[in-house]
Amino acid sequence: MTVPTRSAAALLAPLLLAAGPSLSQAAEVVNVYTYRQPELIQPLLDAFTKETGIATRVIFADRGLEERIRAEGANSPADVLLTVDINRLAAAKEAGITAPLANAAIEANVPAEYRDPEGEWFGLTMRGRVVYASKDRVPEEAITYEELADPKWKGRICTRSGQHVYNIGLFSAMVAHLGAEGAEKWLTGLKNNLAVKPAGGDRDQAKAIFAGQCDIALGNTYYVALMMTNEKEPEQKEWASAIKVLMPNAGDRGTHVNISGMALAKNAPNRDNAVKLMEFLSGDEAQRIYAETNHEYPVEKGIAVSDIVASFGDLKPDTLPLAEIAKHRQEASELVDKVGYDDGPSS
Repeated sequence: MTVPTRSAAALLAPLLLAAGPSLSQAAEVVNVYTYRQPELIQPLLDAFTKETGIATRVIFADRGLEERIRAEGANSPADVLLTVDINRLAAAKEAGITAPLANAAIEANVPAEYRDPEGEWFGLTMRGRVVYASKDRVPEEAITYEELADPKWKGRICTRSGQHVYNIGLFSAMVAHLGAEGAEKWLTGLKNNLAVKPAGGDRDQAKAIFAGQCDIALGNTYYVALMMTNEKEPEQKEWASAIKVLMPNAGDRGTHVNISGMALAKNAPNRDNAVKLMEFLSGDEAQRIYAETNHEYPVEKGIAVSDIVASFGDLKPDTLPLAEIAKHRQEASELVDKVGYDDGPSS
């Protein structure tokens, strides 16, 4: 990966989200670079500060944080990187911007399948990559990912871009399970069953089902809960009311899950505070906040999910380690282009 030019770096410059001392000035501080939206993590950071007295300084961006940290080099103020996807965690490690961490408390909270074997990243929450299905037009109460390629669904499926990290995570898992040849055949079948050209986000797929443009879609579990509780845009409640959640492969290997996660920055200037934050985020209080506020599945065992998420039914996660899935992300991305997935259904 090349270091961005000045003009590219300017495009990547994210938004500084906390008032007060600069990232390098405060003594009791931890500097957080995050892909997670600020409103989703602020309750957690507030709870951490209340418990420890350590202030947090946050930089948010929807892209380019790995490049920024690498360009900052040894002088980077980044202490902790928070991400929304296994692909970005793996990319951060490969970019050489993370540091290995052996920590008994974190390892006790985060199961092995949701952390890097070398300790360079740790999962915080899970989300299932599930099927949104029309309550009115889809009688099925169970489905597998493999069935999405069945011609019976021709013209009935919608998804966001195949190159989006959420879909690349799922497609990487399919490569791991089916092999490259099998995954290509499956992805071709899925493409042939698309109703429209892939576009929008996961909520847009629920909207498309509500509008009758398609009958099933791929989406993350937490989006359904966020739509169901959206008071600012109440039309999203209608979208959510039109769909039911099907947990693919619940009867065999389990549903593909992705994670939000964290990594210790290689040149963290506030390393001790960073470790304290990482311990806190993996612990009971933070895991409960994640579950209740963000409607995600805690990685720590024994923490209850929200009532809305519980209403989706039991999540049986695919036990294939995410580190193994991440190895296939480049291959999955190439398959998306090879089959012309984002071109939409063939005429």
